[in-house]
Amino acid sequence: MDKKELAEFLRRRRETLRPHDVGLVEGPRRRTRGLRREEVASLAGMSTDYYARLEQQRAPQPSVQMATALARALRLTLDERDHLFGLIGHNAPARFHRSEHVSPTLMRVLDRLDDSPALVLTDMADTLAMNPLAMALLGDQTRHTGLARSAYYRWFMDPAERLVYPEEDHPRHGRAQAARLRVALTAGSDTPRAARILAELQEHSYDESKTIVHPELGRIDVDGQVLFTENRAQTLVVLTTRPGTESHSKLELLSVIGHQQLTP
Repeated sequence: MDKKELAEFLRRRRETLRPHDVGLVEGPRRRTRGLRREEVASLAGMSTDYYARLEQQRAPQPSVQMATALARALRLTLDERDHLFGLIGHNAPARFHRSEHVSPTLMRVLDRLDDSPALVLTDMADTLAMNPLAMALLGDQTRHTGLARSAYYRWFMDPAERLVYPEEDHPRHGRAQAARLRVALTAGSDTPRAARILAELQEHSYDESKTIVHPELGRIDVDGQVLFTENRAQTLVVLTTRPGTESHSKLELLSVIGHQQLTP
């Protein structure tokens, strides 16, 4: 780990970003050039103290997961990401079809969507990034580990996953998930993992829904719009509601209350 060069790289990259580049509001009294340390730390999901120690050359080596989070927070290109990994002392992730590095193009779109829930998925239905409104609507889908990172696996194995959708929609949604898993099994970016998921489902059990059941606000009808990266390895899903509808009003309310509970 090259602490000196890493600290300099992080500082330079942080200073080149403006708040609007990452979906933040730039206040009138802002004096910091670029992003603040606490803003980068928040975007990367780490403590401000730990990030500050990285720039001060006093931190221990970040894990691969932390390096990936830093690359995402600083909106690094693939070349910059690889350079960051090298400075930290890790091998850069392989540049094949499947990647944990969110496409910068999708991240720029995601950063600017503050009135619609949006999330970035892999072809294995792993959630790589979510905007705050998607987090409030669907919960943190980036927290899962192992096979449960895939929504295909969670749909059939975790009853809590199905609570988000009305019960009458479950058969249709289940068929859609099974169809997508079959595609991932034959032509996806990680067919061995898809096979492990299928084997697990076969051992233990075993269209697009337009209604979300929120624990506080009830049913919210949404329309899904999908954008793909060029190699179709990642997908940006944007959920919108029709203006003038009750669902639209609920989504506007959700953008205000976030994760707050309305009832005890």
